[in-house]
Amino acid sequence: MKKILTLLLITFSISVFAQQKDLEWHTDIDKAIKISSDTKKPLFLFFTGSDWCGWCIRLQKEVFFKEEFKKWAKKNVTLVELDFPKRTKLDEKILRQNRKLAREFQVRGYPTIWFATANRTSDGKININKLGSQGYVAGGPKNWIDGANRILLKK
Repeated sequence: MKKILTLLLITFSISVFAQQKDLEWHTDIDKAIKISSDTKKPLFLFFTGSDWCGWCIRLQKEVFFKEEFKKWAKKNVTLVELDFPKRTKLDEKILRQNRKLAREFQVRGYPTIWFATANRTSDGKININKLGSQGYVAGGPKNWIDGANRILLKK
């Protein structure tokens, strides 16, 4: 059973990589903030448990892997994945960053997506303007994007 589960996780991971290759997901918040600032696109902060969270996986399959979402994301947001895997070891710097952001955004469950704008002050501090959040929304990419667009109107 353990071997089958491991094989399924490996297969899913390969599938996720293949599905996401045409979207750029950042894991370094500093780099993402710079890109967001340069492109004038708000941050899309995806708090996920990539290798254990069933609702996260479902959201990716039903929304994030769909062409409609990919087109919308490229046009409207800077994608940031803030992962909390159980089986995959993250770089310690990324793990600290993700934990800090989860505390700052008061993430209580997964998946949680926050939309925000951010800038770095002259003294190096980051100012974040939270626009709103949403999680899993039933109904595929159209329903999910409609909710996201209502949040982005606040920017």
